[in-house]
Amino acid sequence: MKTMGVFDELQARGLIAQTTNEEKIKDLLNNGKIKFYIGFDPTADSLHVGHFVQIMVMAHMQKAGHIPIALFGGGTGMVGDPSGKTDMRKMLTKEEIAYNIEKFKHQMSRLIDFDEGKAIMTNNADWLLNLNYIDFIREIGVHFSINRMLAAECYKQRLETGLTFFELNYMIMQSFDFLTLNKEHDCVLQLGGDDQWSNILYGVELIRKASQKEAYGMTFGLLLTSEGKKMGKTENGAVWLDPEKTSPYDFFQYWRNVSDADVIKCLKQLTFVTIDEIKEYEKLEGSALNAVKERLAYEVTLLIHGKEEADKALQAAKDIFGQGINSENMPSTAITEDLFVDDKVSVITLLVAAKLAPSRGEARRLIEQGGINVDDEKVQGIHDEISKESFTKGYIVIKKGKKVFHKITL
Repeated sequence: MKTMGVFDELQARGLIAQTTNEEKIKDLLNNGKIKFYIGFDPTADSLHVGHFVQIMVMAHMQKAGHIPIALFGGGTGMVGDPSGKTDMRKMLTKEEIAYNIEKFKHQMSRLIDFDEGKAIMTNNADWLLNLNYIDFIREIGVHFSINRMLAAECYKQRLETGLTFFELNYMIMQSFDFLTLNKEHDCVLQLGGDDQWSNILYGVELIRKASQKEAYGMTFGLLLTSEGKKMGKTENGAVWLDPEKTSPYDFFQYWRNVSDADVIKCLKQLTFVTIDEIKEYEKLEGSALNAVKERLAYEVTLLIHGKEEADKALQAAKDIFGQGINSENMPSTAITEDLFVDDKVSVITLLVAAKLAPSRGEARRLIEQGGINVDDEKVQGIHDEISKESFTKGYIVIKKGKKVFHKITL
């Protein structure tokens, strides 16, 4: 039986959205060995679930023998991509950008092999920060039509609220990245989320105009729920790949709790579980999908946090749902004496301290809706308090909703 080529693999997993030349790209990916790149602007100190699809595509491509270039936006991050934004992004300092890039490198290395020759890390600050402005606009800017740029999807939304000349440069800078990587590394393919389609098209066109070479672009769909909403958002904010920002247990639980309609798609796009095995899962429905969700959560946590954390999260989930809730693997928060007043601490304070609620207002709402239990007893009102005597066994357990358990230790 013929092995599936990587283009066919990505297509079967529902990852490919648009291509500049499908026939040529399919031939390059299935039958050749090329260098390709994806850009990551370091706008935060951690990658998040939104980056996950991009990294998985890189990993599939690398497994097929292609060489990924991870381009970190030390230069473009000084401007910020206006795509999909109604307001201008916060400007970061060079120091903040450098710190964020180091965090990205560490997280990405879990899935991409950066050993000599297998992948390349580079930073567009190396060529963008020291450009001569006049030379740049004479050699590169001349190839860009403002009329066409303003018609691009990535700028339309910003035109309504005010697009600055500062931001208008982003597309030109990203296109110049592709031209530079093409010249220095013979990179012939740029990949990115579907919101990058306009930027990618201009990069392909710039290479053709400036170097008389053919280059290609391919996008993959953003990670959306079946309802069209972006995945990776919770009431406490984004789902991060950094264990300090989103614990491995909470990360596991996020995927364990995806809807029935989304579990197969996530399994295809975010794991290396084979297509043939996933086809068998597609036949299941109802409660039978719970085992599939558990498999998804385990596989994704394994990729991002390693086997030890994935095993712990899985065991904690099994203990909790089997009502053996006194699990040592349950996520926990240690509180200090200063939270107590007259040997009592409010439930609202505990919810915020454990990050089970992002604010005291949200904590009140959860209690008022009857969604909070402490040691199997429902919290009756927003003024309820827990005494020190409740910690005689060393901890209490807060239950939020039906599925979130958290141990509070003193």
